[in-house]
Amino acid sequence: MTTKSLKHLTTTARIIPLAAAIAAAAVGTAHASERLDVASAYSTQNLFGQSAKNISERIKMMSSGEFEFAVHDPGELVPPFEIFNSVSSGAIPAGWTSIAYLSGNLPIANLYGALPFSPPAEAVFSWTSAGEGSELLQKALDPYNVKFLACSYLPQEPGGWFNKEINSTDDLNGLSMRISGLGAQVLNKFGASTQLIPGNEVYLSLERGRVDAAEFSIPQVDSAMGLDEIAEYYYFPGWQQGAGWLALLINQSVWDGYSDSQRGQISTACQANIQKEADEVIPAQVETLRELEESGVKIRRFPDEVLNALHDSWDEVRSELVAESPEFDEAYTSLMEHAEKMQQWHDLQTLPSKTDVQGD
Repeated sequence: MTTKSLKHLTTTARIIPLAAAIAAAAVGTAHASERLDVASAYSTQNLFGQSAKNISERIKMMSSGEFEFAVHDPGELVPPFEIFNSVSSGAIPAGWTSIAYLSGNLPIANLYGALPFSPPAEAVFSWTSAGEGSELLQKALDPYNVKFLACSYLPQEPGGWFNKEINSTDDLNGLSMRISGLGAQVLNKFGASTQLIPGNEVYLSLERGRVDAAEFSIPQVDSAMGLDEIAEYYYFPGWQQGAGWLALLINQSVWDGYSDSQRGQISTACQANIQKEADEVIPAQVETLRELEESGVKIRRFPDEVLNALHDSWDEVRSELVAESPEFDEAYTSLMEHAEKMQQWHDLQTLPSKTDVQGD
């Protein structure tokens, strides 16, 4: 077993028996108004978990150390996929996770970062952070007693890691893949078997053959997890997820108990973190891809034939969702209208290329 395998196994197994005791302590301190204990779905050793730590450092600076934002690794308080229900019930005061992980409770959750063939990341995040998308999501969360804040910006992800080439949709038949969101439903129509596996288990699942392929995150995160050690092909584009972002979920009663100053510090720290990541994240991914290629990873694009077939399947899945959920229909329509406004602006600002001006 590799060193990274041992590291992942240790992370998965550690201190779970103490979770209940730690969670109880976290809730007690949260209501004291000086400390917010946050259960992270991601290790603080990777980019996602570090993003939460960055917010913690900003809050500490703004409050002169009087307000603490304590980030706990996966399993220290609750398992990653139990964060939402635990925040809702008040078992823990706060969590750091992807809204897409909430899709089992909220039909519209997949629109917020796990939408196949979605508008560009800029449009999705604008709608989520400052447009009607923010209002619709909070409205859906209100019955669960959960306050959300968008706190982390991520661009479109790659299509995933594979140990065989994908030349046609026939190559998807029988494929076992770790994938989140509605993309899983699309792949199922081609005979694929899909699973949603927590981030701290993806490496071992792929290494041990529990899955044949996996999509998790952006290159910087995937590389740090060591996925390039156990998969040969890295496919683009990320048709399954046009944008990504992470959210801070806070029990509404805990949020209401904070002062205006404390709530302002959390909101400001989140906004600053978003800007930091928007500035830095894409150049860092290009650098990581260069390093992966040098190490032997084969970067590929899905054939147009495959992408077109996936898009047709997505149209079917989307039609089913719209028919089943008025909330999904309302939110999807709102997102697409918002994206169209942004596209109109970009179209007006588009400059001709030198080739267009000079002709042949």
